[in-house]
Amino acid sequence: MATGSGVSSTLSRIGWTLVSLAALVAVWGTAAALIDSRVLPGPAAVLAAAVRDSATGELPYNVAITLGRVVVSFSLAMLIGGAIGLALGRSPRADRFFDGWLIVLLNIPALVVIILCYVWFGLTEVAAITAVAINKIPNVAVTVREGARALSRDLDEMATVYRFSWRRRLRHVVMPQLAPFLAASARSGLALVWKIVLVVELLGRSNGVGFQLHLYFQLFDVASILAYAIAFILVVQAIEILILQPWERAANRWRR
Repeated sequence: MATGSGVSSTLSRIGWTLVSLAALVAVWGTAAALIDSRVLPGPAAVLAAAVRDSATGELPYNVAITLGRVVVSFSLAMLIGGAIGLALGRSPRADRFFDGWLIVLLNIPALVVIILCYVWFGLTEVAAITAVAINKIPNVAVTVREGARALSRDLDEMATVYRFSWRRRLRHVVMPQLAPFLAASARSGLALVWKIVLVVELLGRSNGVGFQLHLYFQLFDVASILAYAIAFILVVQAIEILILQPWERAANRWRR
C-alpha cells in the first residue's frame, strides 16, 4: 500500500506540474503574440530552435556536458559537506572553532570563487568543478550540522551498549536520522549547483549550456537562448520530481 501511495503521489505531482506548465506556455504565447518582438519569441520559435540544434546534435551534447559537471560537483559537495557537517555537529569544540570559517565561505560571492579558481588552476575542468563544489560545500555542511546536533542520544547509547562498530553505527543509527537533512540539502543544492555551473561555463569553458547561452547572447538569438535554458530546466525538473522528491519522502517516513 505504501508503494502504491508513493507512486500515486508522484503521478499526481507530475500531472499538476504539466497542467501548470501548460498554463505558463499559454500565457507566454499570448504575450509573445501581443508584443510581436524579436526579444520575446513565442513557444513555436523556441521549439524550432530546439529542434534545429537537436538535429545537429549540439543541444543534447551540451546539455549532457553540463549535466555531467553538475553531477560531479554536486556529488563532491554532498560528500565533503556532509562529512564536515557531521564532524562539526558531533564536536562542539570543532564547531565553535570552524563556525567562523563557514560564515565566511557562505558569504563569499560565487563569482569571486569562480574567478579565483580559474586564476589559480587555469581554465581547466578541474578548476570549474572545484569552483562549483566550493560554492555548495558550506551550505551542505550547515544543514547536516543541524541534523548531527539533533541526533538521538538514546539511540547513540544503545549503539554503545551493543558495541556497534563505527560502520554499523554510521549505517544503522546516524544515517537514517541524517537522511531528511541530506535530502533537503540535496534538493536545494541541485537548484544552486546547476546555476553556478552555467556561470562557470560562461566564463571559462568551451562547451556546455552556459557556453552556448553566451554564444547566442552575442548573436542576439533569444529563441536559442530560451531553447537551451528550457531544455536544461526540464532535465533538472525531471531529476527533482522522479528522484529527489521521492527520496525526501522516504527519508522522512520513519518520523511518522
